[in-house]
Amino acid sequence: MTVNTPLCFRGKKILAPMVRVGTLPMRLLALDYGADIVYCEELIDIKMLQCKRIINEVLETVDFVAPNERVVFRTCEREREHVVFQMGSADAERALAVAKLVESDVAGIDINMGCPKEYSTKARMGAALLSDPDKIESILTTLVKGVCKPVTCKIRILPSVEDTVNLVKRIEKTGIAAIAVHGRKKEERPQHPVHCDVIRAISEAVSIPVIANGGSHDFIKEYADIETFQKATAASSVMIARAAMWNPSIFRKEGFCPLKDVMQDYIKYAVRYDNHYTNTKYCLCQMLREQLETTQGKKLHAAQSTQEICEVFEMGDFYEETTAIFEAKKTSLETKTQDEDDQMEDPDVIKMAVRFDKREYPPQITPKMYLLEWCRKEKHPQPVYETVQRPLDRLFCSVVMVAERKYRSTLWDKSKKLAEQAAAIVCLRTLGVPEGKLCEGENHLINKRKRGDQERSISRDHGEDLAEPSHKKANFIEETSDMNVPKM
Repeated sequence: MTVNTPLCFRGKKILAPMVRVGTLPMRLLALDYGADIVYCEELIDIKMLQCKRIINEVLETVDFVAPNERVVFRTCEREREHVVFQMGSADAERALAVAKLVESDVAGIDINMGCPKEYSTKARMGAALLSDPDKIESILTTLVKGVCKPVTCKIRILPSVEDTVNLVKRIEKTGIAAIAVHGRKKEERPQHPVHCDVIRAISEAVSIPVIANGGSHDFIKEYADIETFQKATAASSVMIARAAMWNPSIFRKEGFCPLKDVMQDYIKYAVRYDNHYTNTKYCLCQMLREQLETTQGKKLHAAQSTQEICEVFEMGDFYEETTAIFEAKKTSLETKTQDEDDQMEDPDVIKMAVRFDKREYPPQITPKMYLLEWCRKEKHPQPVYETVQRPLDRLFCSVVMVAERKYRSTLWDKSKKLAEQAAAIVCLRTLGVPEGKLCEGENHLINKRKRGDQERSISRDHGEDLAEPSHKKANFIEETSDMNVPKM
């Protein structure tokens, strides 16, 4: 498949993928200071496949959101031609599915083959892949053939130079665009010397760009050292991890910015893109390092919100102003969305402002069950629900069709199930039919269930066949499904 992106891996200064560090604020800050390419933190394929791609109109971002509403990956237009998505995977088909999910929003796809952490290697990902060349070949070949963005991988070196070079030559044949090499073995840590000679041997053995990584401890103390490390390894480009984590202005050819300015710039991006405060605090602590025991460091450590972090760095006004802008924008978008909804609204839909509150109903009894029971009694087809999710705030609205009429609540709910129950309430109230609330008195569905339980109990006592007709089983499952499905 033809690569149709201008991303090039020669002569580049690159922000390395770092867990808890390589989120959107750090990536944007690195680009501001002069980084050419930025890698996101490693994200696991299984977790990404659970995500929905959401356009966040308030933040002007693309969010990949997990079922629990947590944003797993957030990106924006500013970095679209510079960000490489790094994933952890040990399965070619899963890796391809994730790559296809994100490829329109990133500049490249990378497979992590160097992480030595147990959580990664136990799942046969990261550095565990280095001992399985066949799997490496399968994953990379599948990605190169399956996506239109350049594919890279990041490895650590093997015990011998010969084995490392042979592995890299095999990797090169898969058609990847570049390979990043952390010049340490999987059992070595940052305090161990980086093996520049091994990276050099790799650079001289292959024709694809080699990206040298691992020089923060021994080489890279300031901007000029990036070139020194590149020459020592004969690499095409340099990838920087810890030196950039400590001060991302390492990428600035004019030299470091004062740390105070760097941290304030980082906080601005963290607020602007609604970064979770725990992640923001972690990154700022990495920048403070030996200053963590100062008064400011202790206040940062104690902060329990983005607002408190801003106050530690005398940026409370900035936080207030920015959040006010977002609230105003959100309100404006909601008003616009409501106007569009009103214009597009089907005039035949019967509407009512209601919500479903399960505290008002007996256990395991819902309006949907009452509506289904009424349709059976009146010999109507069973209710049909159509539910949509609003991109702006990810809330749900459901329309139910009963006897060729449509009903919905004008209020949007946080889950599909709640929206469907609200639509059922609108229908029942319009029809003047009981909906099963506790205040309505005796509940015939509860009595019906009690009788059914008693009959089954008697049957068991007499050793009778407990099998029910298949249509009754299906109906029972359908009626109780609302209580068994976890909230979205």
